[in-house]
Amino acid sequence: MKILIIGGTGLIRRAVVSELGDRHEVLTASRNSGNFNVDITSTDSIKAMFDRAGSIDAIISTTGQVEFVSFEEMQPENYQLGLDSKLMGQVNLVLIGRDYLNDAGSFTLTTGILNVDPIATGSSAAMVNAGVEGFVKSAAIDMPKGFRINAVSPTVVLEAMDKYAPYFRGYEPVPVAKAALAYSKSVEAHQTGQVIRSGY
Repeated sequence: MKILIIGGTGLIRRAVVSELGDRHEVLTASRNSGNFNVDITSTDSIKAMFDRAGSIDAIISTTGQVEFVSFEEMQPENYQLGLDSKLMGQVNLVLIGRDYLNDAGSFTLTTGILNVDPIATGSSAAMVNAGVEGFVKSAAIDMPKGFRINAVSPTVVLEAMDKYAPYFRGYEPVPVAKAALAYSKSVEAHQTGQVIRSGY
């Protein structure tokens, strides 16, 4: 398959590229690196990326920004970042990507554990994750051309605990390579409309 992975240079994206790269042609896109540059908050940028990439068998998003701010300090613009980036950015990858995805192709979006098991400062992430998951479950019902769509919801990964441990006390992290297996399941198996929870 020809797979396009949209995301930064973070742990999850690198692990997904490693997991799928031995079996498939993998292209990457992000704001500042990869085969293509893209700003997922801009529909023009998304379309330009797909125009350059051409037809694709699977589109994976491991991207999307949110603000981690205490609720006492949260303002509308703090929530708006997550809505514009992680929610509508990923939704627009699907809406525009429909015209570039080959028949029976798949979309895989990324959410996270925080709408299931919230943490302090995580209200924006929880809200956006729940929105992405609702979109995936509903959109799967009437996807055209045999398209499939799933979301992967990873827990915190072991390799990031040096940075995130204070926020995730009591959580059992998983190796990032294990989290990446959920993306293979979404792309290479046959499920649709699923939230594939990785590590919890």
